[in-house]
Amino acid sequence: MIGLLGVFKVSGDKSALITLMVTFVLAILGYGQGVVDASLSFVYGGIKALVPILFIILMAIYSYNVLQYTKAIDVLKEQFSSLSTDRSIQVLLITWGFGGLLEGMAGFGTAVAIPAAILIGLGFRPIFSALVSLLANSVATGFGAVGVPVTVLGTETGLPAQALGVDVILQLSPLMILIPLALTFLSDPRLRALPKNIILGLLVGIVSLLAQYAAVKYIGVETPAILGSLAAIVVILAVGKLLPKGKEPVANTPEKRADAPRSVKRDAATMWKAWAVYGFIMLLILLTSPLIPSINSTLKWLLVSKPTLNIGGTPHGLTISWLTQGGLLLFLGSLLGGLVQGGKLGELLKVLGRSVWQLRKTIVTVICLVGFSSIMETSGMIALLASGLASLTGAAYPFVAPAVGALGTFVTGSDTSSNILFGKLQTGVAEHLNVDPTWLAASNTAGATGGKIISPQSIAIATSACQMPGEEGPILKKAVVYALVYVAIAGVVVGIFI
Repeated sequence: MIGLLGVFKVSGDKSALITLMVTFVLAILGYGQGVVDASLSFVYGGIKALVPILFIILMAIYSYNVLQYTKAIDVLKEQFSSLSTDRSIQVLLITWGFGGLLEGMAGFGTAVAIPAAILIGLGFRPIFSALVSLLANSVATGFGAVGVPVTVLGTETGLPAQALGVDVILQLSPLMILIPLALTFLSDPRLRALPKNIILGLLVGIVSLLAQYAAVKYIGVETPAILGSLAAIVVILAVGKLLPKGKEPVANTPEKRADAPRSVKRDAATMWKAWAVYGFIMLLILLTSPLIPSINSTLKWLLVSKPTLNIGGTPHGLTISWLTQGGLLLFLGSLLGGLVQGGKLGELLKVLGRSVWQLRKTIVTVICLVGFSSIMETSGMIALLASGLASLTGAAYPFVAPAVGALGTFVTGSDTSSNILFGKLQTGVAEHLNVDPTWLAASNTAGATGGKIISPQSIAIATSACQMPGEEGPILKKAVVYALVYVAIAGVVVGIFI
């Protein structure tokens, strides 16, 4: 998989399909797994791929496509342009605040593409817009798309998702403060802006950290990125109101183009409607979360599927509570929001069909990824890899565990895919080292969020949004230092507190 994607530049869907076929043959010829058991392992993986992973991915993209269809995305862009003229405020608000909200509700590239495009619309230079959007889209990806990376990690490893989420927050806590600081310094590097940058960055980072920790501890893994971003937005806007107005026109500052467009005034009703999709999604997530136990327990009891397959004499089963599925909540929120924004039901369903077609390659990729990961587990490949890594690195492994997750995201472009590839590997190594498997599994997500900064897919999205075709190299060169430091910090935290 790494060779096909990283060396031979084969597309993700073809790489995953070829890797699946190779894994299938290796399981039979090299590990003695029967053809029937290998086939059932793939089917079991395919079921896990469809629900919840692909269900959420599809509906996350659908929510964004609905905003494009109703033109509400244009109104959202205009609102940001009128909130503040301070560079640090604008960048934090758009990349960390709104970008984190997009990552929490939709993910899968939207949190890089939309903030970068908005920054350019406000007059920031393209390469700067791409860099800060990539940096900001790091920590939030741990709980992106309604918490699907951690949900998937829990499914793959058999560990409680909420316990994994708490450990992810703890491991990322220093970075949750350092990234906002870095964004403010990049936005306004002037010496006289230093006190403002430090205060703003620390406030935003600490509030985001506390909100995310409280969300995962008391609600679940679906809401940390969403609630953390909302809390950050409130703080950013409050600080922005307290800051004195600058004397220089924003368009003449070093990081902005002189052709920054002016915002268009909209009436209040139009502005509120623009947020309808995300408002309904947020409301549904909160109503069905453990925050309201009576509703949550009732919905989990209704419409439950429990597919079970017998693989090698061992039953492998899943429990799917359809009415609390993140994908269903995203679909209902997007549909209701689209109707409020003036969309027609028939057209909104056509948008859903186009979204499915848009993700056809992603569907193949994810099914093959989870399929060959399942075969690797049942055939004994994961156990062998874990044993080898444990023997090779010994007690030092926790320090490099996040780098494994970062490699997975660099190759696949997805925190979720990295957890599928290496989640079971991390818990296997934990067993060999006799350390906490939850902490080590969480380190995969912590590292994966750093790899997201420089994944080719993320950079390609950034260059597309910033209209910089062929400029992936310069962006990668600027971003790679931040990514390496990010993963190194995560490694130190994981290794010291294991």
